[in-house]
Formats: sequence, structure tokens, C-alpha cells
Amino acid sequence: MKNPSHTPSPQLAAALEAARAADAVIRPLFRNNLRVEIKADRSPVTEADRQAEAAILAVLARHFPDYGFYGEETGQHAISADYVWLVDPLDGTKSFVRDTPFFSTQIALMHRGRLILGVSSACAYGELAWAEEGGGAWLDGQPIQVSGTAQLADAILSTGNLKTLAGAPQWANLGQLVRGVNRLRGYGDFVHYHLLARGALDVVVESDVNILDIAALSVIVREAGGRFTDLSGGPVGLETTTVLASNGLLHDAAGRAVDYRYHPVA
Repeated sequence: MKNPSHTPSPQLAAALEAARAADAVIRPLFRNNLRVEIKADRSPVTEADRQAEAAILAVLARHFPDYGFYGEETGQHAISADYVWLVDPLDGTKSFVRDTPFFSTQIALMHRGRLILGVSSACAYGELAWAEEGGGAWLDGQPIQVSGTAQLADAILSTGNLKTLAGAPQWANLGQLVRGVNRLRGYGDFVHYHLLARGALDVVVESDVNILDIAALSVIVREAGGRFTDLSGGPVGLETTTVLASNGLLHDAAGRAVDYRYHPVA
């Protein structure tokens, strides 16, 4: 964990303000039996998604009008800019519409291709995590860091969104990894990344994600002292669809176990 006395930058302050604005929209709509529409990619969307993104965009555009914006509902705007906000206003809409609290607002900032800031606000679950480069990671106002677990045999592994992986050659490898760890859980969504960043579990494996799902969380895990790559060991970017996240100590061992294409990055 880095710099526990870190003062939030203007960008982080704006992202936290935007997350609060989204919370104010989402909280009263939760468990309100909203009409659900199905988008072209077969994912659900509700008025909560759209209103929350509008609230976030209004805040961020007021503070940083020249920054690009890539939102789950409104798409890409000026993403060739040096700074680009990446926003999923309601990550976990399927949970939201089933009246379960495993959804969150995800706000990240990318600078020339590098993710430098992340806010993960889970208003129904009751957690707010944030981080920015060089400033450490925080959960509900307290600094957090990943675990010191050094052996896979002692590790807790959490998985999510494994449908695509189940049809890939790595599926058998994942089975080997499962047999080699101490405990398997499937927390999914923001939950297992918050747990990883505060040291409550050790490794996360996911497929079927997009960058808006994980951009903010990748910064939080990294600033908590962990590592966050795709399953082949590559860096997180706009095209990322798989995740290997860990406390860092277990990253290469878990990567080699689950993906035959894994190449550790120096």
C-alpha cells in the first residue's frame, strides 16, 4: 500500500462526487420493479442505468469539459483525448433487477492508455472503494492492502463470468487450479475485487468482462499492492475481456496454472 496520507487530486474528487450523484439516482430505484429493456448485446438496461450515467456525465463534464468519455449507455466520445473517463453507471444490472445488492457504479480515468484512477461505489452493499496512482487504495475511508498469502495451497480463489472460459482449453486448467487452492468462492462483480484489495481473498479469475466492468477495480487492486492482468498476463486495456487478479505473490503461479498462454510481464 502506498502513501496513506495521500490527498485526493481534483480528478479523484470529481469522480467521488460523480459516484455520489449516481448513488442518489440508483438508491431510491432499487427494488422498485423497473421496466427492463434488452440491448442489442443481450444485456439488460433500466432507467437507473441511464439516469445514473447522465448524472455522472454532468458532474465530470462540469469539472473537466475537455476530457473524453466512454460510458456503458452513451458510448464513446472524444476517446482519443489524453484523458478519458471510463464509466459503468450500474455494473451488475442483472443483480439490480433481481433485487440483490451486488451492483456498483464504476468510474475510472485513463491517461494516454494507462488507467490512473478508480472509484467503485456499491451503494446498496454499503461500500465505497477508490484509488489513484501513487496514492494507495481505500475502502470506506480506510487504507487497504492485499494479503500476504504466498502459496496457492493456502489461497482463496474467487471466480466470475466463466461461460466463455468453460468452452475453452483453459477450462481443464482452471480445474487444476481449483484443486490446488485452499478454498473456492464465486463472489463476482465488484465484490471479489473489494475483498481481494483488502486482503480477504487472494486470486480472482474471470472471463466475459469488458473494460468498463474492471477499469476502476484494476486501479484499486494495483494500488492495494496486487496485480491485475488478463488471463494471458497482458496489461489491462480497452480490449480486455478476461481477468487474472491477485495479491501479486500468487500471480505467476496462478497464471501458469489457469492459462497455457500465460507469459509473466517483468
